[in-house]
Amino acid sequence: MPNIKLPDGNSLRFDTKVTGFQIAEKISKSLSKQALIISVDGNLKDLNYEIDNDCSVKIYTAKDKEGLETIRHDTAHVLAMAVQELFPKTQVTIGPVIDNGFYYDFARKDPFTEEDLRKIEKKMLEIVERDDPTRREVWKRDKAIEHFKKAGEIYKAEIIKDIPKEEEVSVYFHGKWHDLCRGPHLSSTGKIGKFFKLTKVSGAYWRGDSNNEMLQRIYGTSWTSQKELDEYLKRIEEAEKRDHRKLGKEMNLFHFREESPGSVFWHERGWTLFQKLIDYMRNKQNEAGYKEINTPEILDRSLWEKSGHWEKFGANMYTSTTPDEKIFAIKPMNCPGCVQVFNQGLKSYRDLPLKMSEFGKVHRYEPSGALHGLLRVRAFTQDDAHIFCTENQITEECLSVTNLILDIYKDLGFENVILKYSDRPDIRVGDDNVWDKAEAALLKAVTASKLEYTINKGEGAFYGPKIEFVLRDAIGRDWQCGTLQVDLNLPGRLGASYVEKDGSKKIPVMLHRALFGSLERFIGILIEHYAGKLPFWISPIQAMIIPVSDEFDEYAKEINKKIKSSGINCEVDLKNHNLNYKIREHSLSKIPLLLICGKKEVDSNSVTIRKLDSTKQENMELKNFLKTFSALNKASSN
Repeated sequence: MPNIKLPDGNSLRFDTKVTGFQIAEKISKSLSKQALIISVDGNLKDLNYEIDNDCSVKIYTAKDKEGLETIRHDTAHVLAMAVQELFPKTQVTIGPVIDNGFYYDFARKDPFTEEDLRKIEKKMLEIVERDDPTRREVWKRDKAIEHFKKAGEIYKAEIIKDIPKEEEVSVYFHGKWHDLCRGPHLSSTGKIGKFFKLTKVSGAYWRGDSNNEMLQRIYGTSWTSQKELDEYLKRIEEAEKRDHRKLGKEMNLFHFREESPGSVFWHERGWTLFQKLIDYMRNKQNEAGYKEINTPEILDRSLWEKSGHWEKFGANMYTSTTPDEKIFAIKPMNCPGCVQVFNQGLKSYRDLPLKMSEFGKVHRYEPSGALHGLLRVRAFTQDDAHIFCTENQITEECLSVTNLILDIYKDLGFENVILKYSDRPDIRVGDDNVWDKAEAALLKAVTASKLEYTINKGEGAFYGPKIEFVLRDAIGRDWQCGTLQVDLNLPGRLGASYVEKDGSKKIPVMLHRALFGSLERFIGILIEHYAGKLPFWISPIQAMIIPVSDEFDEYAKEINKKIKSSGINCEVDLKNHNLNYKIREHSLSKIPLLLICGKKEVDSNSVTIRKLDSTKQENMELKNFLKTFSALNKASSN
């Protein structure tokens, strides 16, 4: 007689074992029609899962994140079904849910074409119409391996071999078609609806290893209504227009080369933007009491072993063995080097909190297939800071960091910020008493921000709890950028200490803080957020002077000096092209102001201003122009 506890605190008692569907039906007929999956004591299960003991149950519909993810998971299965019905010799590998959709990797000799995608979509709609029932079976490991080998599914057989022995080998059937899968799944293929779209095909190495076979990955998206699908497809279309790689080329900011994959070749304008952001942040940090340092990029292996990074990140570190057989690594992060600076000289409780910032270049190996312009690189600059403080100072410093991060995001046009708070994981280091203080301090900072936040239970780092700052851009995409982490581990491992008031030695708490995270990645986000039309104060070239003809070149050069001396980054276009060509060229480069000068401007000591994305022109005396735009240029330092 299972007693079923519901989220609202009510309970339902049944005389015999009961399924999720029966529980939903007992609650209401409408819920039984909307129910997709359930959770039993926090574990997601199919609706037909049988319960025979007391437990807590929650029912999920399409309105819930878990329900939508299950729809997408089932849509991935329907995609695989359609592919194998149309192309029978194709092998299926894995098909997970991702943000806003799903993908499935296939092993097939011939490449999928755009026409193939249309055929597959049509077949998927037929499968939805068929409404094939779904059922789950648990197979013995040997039987499953033999079955999939016999069916020619060698990748599935390989996956089964790697499943831990204590886990069940679960096989889901949709009609006659079946796949190895943990689940949960919907009760039939018709439940996913018809609001899906296949978006693209790309290559992907088996298990992400470039030494393995290249597979074909089909991406798709799935939603609960046509309106949601249409809105998402519009966002995708807009995102393509805003692609920072395309805009970076048009704006002459940077490029990449095969000789150094994942590393940025910054052009003059791109490097100007990079330095403007650093100067802006440096001013903000100076005001907040940070001391800027710089540490070596190459450090001996022994330090990385002491810090614990060698064990956890060694496979992604670039290393070198010197002639005297010492092993060095290019740093993947700045933390251990910063601790070495802290360790120089005796520190007292009076010195704390001690805030050390660093714009440190780090290198991490990423698979070639994962690289994506500025958003995923192998070499990047972290805007790191590490705050050494006492346990009693954690709360105040966390609040200070949170306010600083939000203030900077606001200046850069990101006011829609979401926080994710992660508390202690099961496997961790440090005293529970210190964890209690650290978690309370971080949570206080989160609530004080008055922003929307979520709690990721048990998802903190092994050394301490953390906050992730998620920006929402102009087209509704979320980007995780800043982080704040409380470290109860690393200072002790690397011998950091301070002298307490009573003369005893104590290990400081270390707060890890990043505002942008990676400057390279943040610049990519910034370009896409503004579609290349950056705010005036951070635009690398703020104004371009265009003389109408070469007889006005000297006037253009003269006013260029005056404009530059006022702090506005300006250039003169003296190329032998006509006016309309120059206007098109510099508009494409997203330069905020075009300053046109001819006889009228020379006679009146003025400029004619044409703003980006406007056909209107305004004549302004040079002294008024300098006053107006110099003030606008200084907005970043307010």
